[in-house]
Amino acid sequence: MIKIYNGQIITPDRIIPNGSILLKEGKIAEIADHDLMVPEAESLDAGGRYISPGFIDIHVHGGGGHDFMDNSVEGFLEIARTHARFGTTAMFPTTLTGSTEDIVKTLETYEEATPLNKSGAQFMGIHLEGPYFAMNQRGAQDPRWIRDPDPKEYEYILSKSNSIKRWSAAPELKGAISFGRFIKSRGILPSLAHTDAIYEEVIEAFENGYTLATHLYSGMSGVTRRNAYRYAGVIESAFIIDEMYVEIIADGVHLPAPLLKLIFKIKGPDKIALITDSMRAAAMPPGESVIGNLHTGLKVIVEDGVSKMPDRSSFAGSVATADRLIRTMIDMAGVSLQDAVRMLTQTPASIMYISAQKGSLSVGKDADIVIFDDNISIHTTMIKGKIVYQHRNS
Repeated sequence: MIKIYNGQIITPDRIIPNGSILLKEGKIAEIADHDLMVPEAESLDAGGRYISPGFIDIHVHGGGGHDFMDNSVEGFLEIARTHARFGTTAMFPTTLTGSTEDIVKTLETYEEATPLNKSGAQFMGIHLEGPYFAMNQRGAQDPRWIRDPDPKEYEYILSKSNSIKRWSAAPELKGAISFGRFIKSRGILPSLAHTDAIYEEVIEAFENGYTLATHLYSGMSGVTRRNAYRYAGVIESAFIIDEMYVEIIADGVHLPAPLLKLIFKIKGPDKIALITDSMRAAAMPPGESVIGNLHTGLKVIVEDGVSKMPDRSSFAGSVATADRLIRTMIDMAGVSLQDAVRMLTQTPASIMYISAQKGSLSVGKDADIVIFDDNISIHTTMIKGKIVYQHRNS
């Protein structure tokens, strides 16, 4: 048993000052607004800091010098350890467009790495981002591998792994609606991404399972004109459809303050997930890097707190860590700490159907806990009651 005391506990309904939490066998056993008297428990003094649910990153490609598509078991483990230092306790490793063989190899590496992941953010399943995208909205996705959904291909990929939990695609492509229906029937979340769809296509997609918009504003259509007529794009559609979830790269660079405020005003904390979308350069010094597989991926440059294409014509992924997302939403978007935390804990858990065990500090749930100060500097990260990171004062 572990007792965490002398902290400000962030629950779904309130912040409990000077509260304490009792952890037993990796679960939350009790939450109190006073110091629980459990002499036999190991004690951890939060020092007046915040005690928060662990952060859940549903869209992350890499960090600490590694990318999931390097297909290295040690790389997988190092990414998990890297992000745990910044408060991430659960993550959905994310791919990029690639060949069928590349994607299957990443799935195989995931299966190999998962049981070995004892000291980093817990792997909750794979998010396949691509390869079924609109070429016009590819962003930093490698154009060599972009294609339309092919039942033979995606059924083969699904036969290779039961760990795929989400698949991002452009719904206007030929075969994309039946693809969405098929993966939904297999318990996989279809998500709108790198798409040129208009409102009518988004509505049809939503009705067929595409209930999440991948990195809103990035790689998707806004208002377009065809001859004299205007059409609402994916961005406007995500706002119009109240029940649609959106995820945002809240690194303070991909989306400026006015857009962060607009998204929050329209969608609210229960429909927004904060994501890092980070590539291998997260938690690394600026300079040259690679997005995707180290040997076959695209060269990029990291500067100004973001990854850019070499000609600086567009962003090429984020280098954010979870703590930065919370700070950005508080400092730039003016949201409350509670709402910022909700968008990185409870809402992602709801989107990915893991609310029964994760996403909030509630009795019976996994003891995934982060302790941080007023600057969102991480002091302690715990996963299922085990400390995987603790800040040491030099």
